[in-house]
Amino acid sequence: MKKSIRFTLLAAAMATTAAVQAADPKIAFLGGFTGPLESLTPPIYAGVKLAVDQVNAQGGVLKGSKIELLKGDSTCADATAASNVADRMVNSEKVSAIVGPMCSGATIAAANNAAIPGGVPLISPSATSPALTTLKDNDLVFRTAPSDAYQGEMMAKMLKAKGINEVAISYVNNDYGKGFAEALADAFKAIGGQVAANEAHEDGKADYRGEVGSLASSGAETLVVLAYADGSGQTIIRQAMESGDFAKFVGGDGMVGDKLIGALGGNIDMIATKPGSPELAGKAPFVKAAKAAGMDPDAVFSAQAYDAGFILALAIEKAGSADRAAIAKQVRNVATAPGVEILPGEWKKAVAAIKAGKDINYQGASGNHEFDKVGDVPGVIVEMDIKNDQFVEVGVIQ
Repeated sequence: MKKSIRFTLLAAAMATTAAVQAADPKIAFLGGFTGPLESLTPPIYAGVKLAVDQVNAQGGVLKGSKIELLKGDSTCADATAASNVADRMVNSEKVSAIVGPMCSGATIAAANNAAIPGGVPLISPSATSPALTTLKDNDLVFRTAPSDAYQGEMMAKMLKAKGINEVAISYVNNDYGKGFAEALADAFKAIGGQVAANEAHEDGKADYRGEVGSLASSGAETLVVLAYADGSGQTIIRQAMESGDFAKFVGGDGMVGDKLIGALGGNIDMIATKPGSPELAGKAPFVKAAKAAGMDPDAVFSAQAYDAGFILALAIEKAGSADRAAIAKQVRNVATAPGVEILPGEWKKAVAAIKAGKDINYQGASGNHEFDKVGDVPGVIVEMDIKNDQFVEVGVIQ
């Protein structure tokens, strides 16, 4: 074979390989690897990774392309950091979709400054602020966890069921804390509860004794802390216990981390709420796969993160390309009835149905994600208690 022909064939082969590689879609996970939720982040990332690993192990997307999963630190507490890492993923890494960020403020910043201008679909597994509901997002922003407007209502019901009729609320002064506190206060008052104090605090301080004293002066015996397990929430509870101002505590999802219990010495009277997974068809296969992968299937938001990753993979396959706009248009379609029911891990079944021109209906690990017109899902809220120095699920709050 002539040298020139060999070079031509080699160049053609290299071009073909490059074209295939260029077609491989990228999904970015943005999470709080540092900051006030860093202990909660690894199992959430593991949920996304499990979904991507299953897809790639079963043949990948788009006739053999493998999804590349990137990750970036959105920190949770720093909106600038969230914007910057999202900008890098959208404009430098050229990702097709984003899972995350985790915190509401970071999600709003990443969406407004990068995802929405870049036309990138974004599904957060854990941003729960009601503010996301009214975000002008060009139908690009979704979430697999229910809004705190609902979690606040369910927490209020839990408090009344426990015979707690009066509370003081301390909330972190950001989108998450403000929205949650407002929802809880409104719902609690509506069913006859009394909110003796409802006060904001700034994250990142070393001393909250002044704030604790102000809350204690209200006379309430139960303190609701709507903040972060590795941040202000931990410090507030510790200092409230040290001062003896409060003995009973209630936390939202941002406080549900076993590291919190260890940091407080294990001796804490606390209940909490978090989005959970209903007993539907999609839960069992996720639990089985998660345990096989060495994951805790009950870790806060891990199931929601798995669902976000699997839904985006389905949307890529249904779109038939890694094009951002095409993927965004399919996010609702792949998770809405009617259609062939697809459970967690059933990637080959999904591909076969799509290839046959059939609609599909993903039944997720954390619920059946029928996204409404603003990208929200109803979900369920579960009560959490502490047993043997660990948070455990008590059951769904009705």
